Amino acid sequence: MNVVIIGASFAGVAAALEARKNNSDAEIILLEKQPTLGYIPNGLHLYWENKISDLNSAYFITKEQLEKQNIHCYLEASVEKVHTNRKIVEYIYHGKEETITYDKLILATGSSQLSQKISGSDGDHVLKYKRYHEAENALTKIEASHSVAIIGAGQVGVEVADLLSKQGKKVTLIENMDYILFKYFDEDMVQPAQQKMLEQGINLRLNQTVSAIETEGEQPVTVRFGNDSVTSDTVILGVNVRPDLHFLDEHIKLHMDQTIAVDRYMRTSVKDVFAVGDCIQLAYGDGDDTAYIPLVNNAVRTGIVAAKNLSEPKMAFKGSLRTIGTFIFGYYIASTGITEAESVFTDQTVKAYRQEVRLTSLPDSDTVTIKWVYDATSHVLLGSQMVSKSNILEKINTLALAIQTKQTLEELEQKDYFFHPSFTQMIATTNLVSWLEERADKHEN
Repeated sequence: MNVVIIGASFAGVAAALEARKNNSDAEIILLEKQPTLGYIPNGLHLYWENKISDLNSAYFITKEQLEKQNIHCYLEASVEKVHTNRKIVEYIYHGKEETITYDKLILATGSSQLSQKISGSDGDHVLKYKRYHEAENALTKIEASHSVAIIGAGQVGVEVADLLSKQGKKVTLIENMDYILFKYFDEDMVQPAQQKMLEQGINLRLNQTVSAIETEGEQPVTVRFGNDSVTSDTVILGVNVRPDLHFLDEHIKLHMDQTIAVDRYMRTSVKDVFAVGDCIQLAYGDGDDTAYIPLVNNAVRTGIVAAKNLSEPKMAFKGSLRTIGTFIFGYYIASTGITEAESVFTDQTVKAYRQEVRLTSLPDSDTVTIKWVYDATSHVLLGSQMVSKSNILEKINTLALAIQTKQTLEELEQKDYFFHPSFTQMIATTNLVSWLEERADKHEN
């Protein structure tokens, strides 16, 4: 079996490794248009945090490691056209036109930061840094800048705002919603971090939609929104990640947003063609609804699922809960599942309960604020958010698993756990027990 994978970031690499594990005799070929593979998209953040010494350390895997698994990697291979009726891929490899045939094709092309709504967003003065060469360019330009405007207060935008303000940069953060990180958190949960952001000197411009980015030569850049504008030395675009799928033929069905339509086995509308990662919409939860959720954890899991199903449908994708975690402005924040705010768009009656829990039994213990979002009738957990000054990020994985396995609040009370006074309190953080403080019904909405 000849397996061709287009794209060698998280999804493509995960698919290649899983395909090799399940098909020892298969020929597996990765086509990657970049000169390197395995670059971590937020490697620049790791560098600014002093977690790595240079950008060359921001790789999760190397070409050599893959080739030891007998996975062939063609770098600087730009795919021009996929002919699904003939099972042929046309690509440019080091300036030469080449073709390759496949038995199974996996589309794992990832995504780029694009915006068709913001005039001037594709200019050289607007920085993006998902790719290694982009990060190198951004690092040089930002080091030479005194002021930086960031468009988008999602995870990327908020993280970079924190990191650059610590470097003494004058930072403006522009967001079209009325609070930061709205996709993942309710406003009451991120309010402490948002307040700390303001105290740290961030010029936060909420409820503002950017319409244009303008500059002339080496002059400062002007970002326009509504009747207002901000001028800065550099602009970072932290919104509108989208796939570029110009090479697909007409047989592969797309959604209205130009992502590829797949089923839960990662199969496209064409036999023997699969799609994974940032170029598809995903099932959100266990229902039929799909959404575009470009997260690394989804990329890896969909890559594994596609590779499992190359010969026959064996494994269905379990759905995405949009699980994230990060550290911003002195707070560790994490989220999984639906928020209380978006629950109004579901057909369920949803309640929320927020509590503050001590992390250990010691007198100087830090606390974590947890919000539980659950079905009012069945008490099945639907979402959770956590905010603390201590590192509680791994705990969100337990709650994601609880949602995925449809645990009720009562079952979470009985979830097994270890006790040690230095590391836990009498009841584990992720075991909801309301009698530790006030009655739960005082907090229900």
